[in-house]
Amino acid sequence: MFSTIEYTVTAIVCLISAIVIQRIFSKEKGRVADQSTIQGIKWFGLAIFVWGIGALANLIFVNGLYWLPTNRVLIYLGVLVSLANSLFIILSLPSIEHQQKPGLIVRLVQRFTIKEFIIVYCGVLGMITFVFVMASYGNSEISNNFIWLIDIPISIVVAISLLFELNRAFMGRQMKFMYLPTFVLFILIIIAISHRMIPQDKALKFIDQQFWSVLGSITAISFKFLFILLFSILLYSWKFLSEKEKQQSLVKELEVQNSDFRKSIEQLELANESHLDTIKSLKKNVKKLEKTSKTEFSERQKEVLGYLAHYGNHKSYTEIANEMHISVDGFQTHIYQIKKMLHISGADGKKQLITFAQANSFSKYISLEGDT
Repeated sequence: MFSTIEYTVTAIVCLISAIVIQRIFSKEKGRVADQSTIQGIKWFGLAIFVWGIGALANLIFVNGLYWLPTNRVLIYLGVLVSLANSLFIILSLPSIEHQQKPGLIVRLVQRFTIKEFIIVYCGVLGMITFVFVMASYGNSEISNNFIWLIDIPISIVVAISLLFELNRAFMGRQMKFMYLPTFVLFILIIIAISHRMIPQDKALKFIDQQFWSVLGSITAISFKFLFILLFSILLYSWKFLSEKEKQQSLVKELEVQNSDFRKSIEQLELANESHLDTIKSLKKNVKKLEKTSKTEFSERQKEVLGYLAHYGNHKSYTEIANEMHISVDGFQTHIYQIKKMLHISGADGKKQLITFAQANSFSKYISLEGDT
């Protein structure tokens, strides 16, 4: 009765959980760019699926075909299911992300490709299983539970590695309160392994048969349920961290864009400052010109500028002074004062004076009796 309940509950829960997990994997596969980060979902789902198939097969053979639970073929089938489950759990361990150094089993798996590791695992255990089967099959003196000796070391190693990797993952996710459930999972796995290893006829010498059956069924169901629960928590925490990392990546991208915008704004501000300096310089020149245009000249200075406007392009200062009937020194003195007032200097001072005089129509301040 207890075995029937165990098989039924395990088959229903594990198969449904496996289908849900594989749906999650398919969804995440299309969404996540780095496929290696979600391979653990697939392997965990397959591990749970194997449990469900094993429980369903036991339910069919024991309740449908009325085989005894101690049937040698059923025990061989149970060992095969357990070894397959251990393989899938081992393959899932590298996907349990944490910042610390991975365990020995994870480093061993990472040295091979998935295909190579499966071949090595199946090859080694296949040879060991063949030896055990040949030694025990048809030999009534050897207990049916003898074949479990193949699976027990593997199951213990898997349990220890799972405890190690889960605790480090939960530590990295600031979920230290999950240490207790992971430790309980480890204890339940050890109890389940012990229940398989100890022959029932020897166990009944010390404890009641009903208690022994109840212990086996409760332990088997409990550690599977706890395994699914811990994985679900780990999965959702992984999704949370994945979304958080995605948000952080988006924030970094926005920060880079913001930095680029700031650099562009700084360049525009520098260019604007340069334009402002140019505008200021132009304004100064305009003010200077306005100030120059408003300069008040004496009548004699206006006359000098008028003669320059009329004769400057083809007569020297001496010739222009003669035209004005004044001394050259007097003319030069007026020229010097006008240049000073107009802030004119340099070798082309005469040309600048002529241009200024012509532009401002100073010719109107002179009256010429005759022009040759």
